[in-house]
Amino acid sequence: MGKTWATLGIDLHLEPTGPGLRRGLTDALREAVRTGRLAPGTRLPSSRSLAADLGIARNTVADAYADLVAEGWLTARQGSGTRVAEHPVAAPPRQPVPHPPERGRLPYDLTPGTPDLASFPRTAWLKAARRALAAAPHDALGYGDPRGRVELRTALAGYLSRVRGVRADPERIVVCSGFAQGLKLLGEVLRDRGAGSVAVESYGLFVHWNILQRAGLPTVPLPFDDLGTRTEDLTGVPAVLLNPAHQFPLGGALRPERRAAVVDWARRTGGLVLEDDYDGEFRYDRQPVGALQDLDPDHVVYLGTASKSLAPGLRLGWMVLPASLLPEVLAAQRVGGWATGVLEQLTLAEFLTSGAYDRHVRAARLRYRRRRDALVAALASRAPKVRVWGIAAGLHAVLQLPPGTEASVIRAATWQGLSLQGLSAYRHPSATTRPLDALVVGYGTPPDHAWSGALEALCRVLP
Repeated sequence: MGKTWATLGIDLHLEPTGPGLRRGLTDALREAVRTGRLAPGTRLPSSRSLAADLGIARNTVADAYADLVAEGWLTARQGSGTRVAEHPVAAPPRQPVPHPPERGRLPYDLTPGTPDLASFPRTAWLKAARRALAAAPHDALGYGDPRGRVELRTALAGYLSRVRGVRADPERIVVCSGFAQGLKLLGEVLRDRGAGSVAVESYGLFVHWNILQRAGLPTVPLPFDDLGTRTEDLTGVPAVLLNPAHQFPLGGALRPERRAAVVDWARRTGGLVLEDDYDGEFRYDRQPVGALQDLDPDHVVYLGTASKSLAPGLRLGWMVLPASLLPEVLAAQRVGGWATGVLEQLTLAEFLTSGAYDRHVRAARLRYRRRRDALVAALASRAPKVRVWGIAAGLHAVLQLPPGTEASVIRAATWQGLSLQGLSAYRHPSATTRPLDALVVGYGTPPDHAWSGALEALCRVLP
């Protein structure tokens, strides 16, 4: 029997145990007091009220009260009613809950992967959210289309075509909760198609490789040379994951002849190219490199995200799929129960169509370029032997170090209160290329007020 005591003014779930009703009620009340669910001094309902609430005889409640008074758990005084005794209650022992280590605990954070979150356009986003919610039809708050809201898919189709050269039909766009979810769905589809592995670049993110691995798809690193990732030989794999416009973390763009080679391979073999365009908006010293998807929309999946342009906490990403892949991805989406918040989708759609997104990106591009220029100038002055590359685009730079010094520089950075990542943290465990000693410096991460301090700390630890 489980009941709720409305007469107490609180919700209290009773689960009587034992062979009889009186004993079960007594044990349940004792447990509620012992564990602190009924605090010392709490006045209990009268036996008549509680009996009515529980649907049992009044004498059963009165007897249970009497038993607990005799044991010292309750007190009963004329005119004061029955109360929980005023004595400390021993709370049940609590098992420590392990917490993952928090990122960014050091005073200065130059780890790559996030933009300056302090510069998130809160006011403009709030205005867009209000307009979007006011204009949204009632059915927008239902379960809806598994591809995502049509307003956002339409806005994305126009934006991606205009800015990234993507051939995007709203019907072939699927909104997802960031790049990782999109990759997970694609991994499930590839596995179900019989794929045995996926080719990846020699340097990248372990989290992406792990997603594919968990889908049953081991990752095979591609060769790498002074010109970047080599795509001439993709024999034996049905798919490849690439950052063609801005390789992470090394920072270069895939060379034109190698872009052509990977597209030729996909056409010839029916292979699939997974294009991760994670920071396509941020280009500084060169013309924007268009999306690889434009070369062959039937063999390239374009994946984008708002994580770098706005904030990763929005959990907003998108895929532009070949028509042949769409039914399978949607089937995986339905089975997994994945969904992206409707209000965030509507807000981003309004943010895009109103021009607020373009204005925000232009302002962010100028701010990050100033930071990059300050980084390059400081290194030229304070650490002229350190070679800097990968700075024509994006939110991070690679600082090449003398051989064998990466680990010692990172240890020294910790003493300076500086969070840094070495290039070795991004090297595929099966890569055959010679390891490089370098730092991957995320100059987009610190807020404006911390940038000069972070830059000063960085210069102090460089050889």
